[in-house]
Amino acid sequence: MGEKLLNVTVLNPEKIVFQGKAERLILPGESGVFEILPFHKQLLSRLLTGTIIIDEQMIPIYRGVVQVGGNSVTVIIEEKRSS
Repeated sequence: MGEKLLNVTVLNPEKIVFQGKAERLILPGESGVFEILPFHKQLLSRLLTGTIIIDEQMIPIYRGVVQVGGNSVTVIIEEKRSS
């Protein structure tokens, strides 16, 4: 079952925020919140303000983009600013 995980990388312009394997991701897309599971079809989508959920970990974002190909997911984000 270990092969049925997504390879996930989440990064911002300064650093890698998350890198590892996950069972699922939930993302705030332009048309609403959507989920990515292992073996998802290829996808490129913009992300809006909200929260990325990687299994049980939550990452608040301001905006971003996600690319899914094969069993790999790359998310480039701009994090929410506190000011």
